[in-house]
Amino acid sequence: MSNDLPSREQTLALMHEYTASDSLRKHMLAVEGAMRAYAGKFGEDKERWGITGLIHDFDYERFPNNAHSPTEEHPSEGVRVLRSHGYPEDILEAILGHAQYTNTPRVSKMAKTLFAVDELTGLITATALVRPTKSVHEVEARSVRKKMKDKAFARGVNRDDVINGAQELGVDLDEHISFVIAAMKERAEDLGLAGS
Repeated sequence: MSNDLPSREQTLALMHEYTASDSLRKHMLAVEGAMRAYAGKFGEDKERWGITGLIHDFDYERFPNNAHSPTEEHPSEGVRVLRSHGYPEDILEAILGHAQYTNTPRVSKMAKTLFAVDELTGLITATALVRPTKSVHEVEARSVRKKMKDKAFARGVNRDDVINGAQELGVDLDEHISFVIAAMKERAEDLGLAGS
């Protein structure tokens, strides 16, 4: 199944071509890490899942879609670009599904996982960055849960998506948070969260 897949190198190059923002690039690397970890846990294709995470927001900077159009801008525009580059439909469907407003049902385990980890990685990153050391190694699920309750903290993160994502995936929220933290610790250097 993987033979129809563009490589991680090609995917990373495309992501860099479209995304100048360091924080958005790191977000996609974080989501890639979480996707690879869950693929391992579920016995799925790590490369395929990782690539889905790595590219899911690559069009966001150029096509931010503040109007939440289901067919224009992010992620629909990105999906059109990816289709022209030969990315398979299951990846495109997962990418469409991570944005609620596209009304694309999340059917596959991969699509559900992308949705479940997307906002959560942002919350974990924000939690790490307010620590004096700025290290993800000091982040625990309970501190993330506490920050979730603080509406003023990391305002851009959709709390409902975090909660619903874990439910859709059928995983306990605390275990889910801990699992994603562990995946992010694995690549803390790349995410700029290894600490000072």
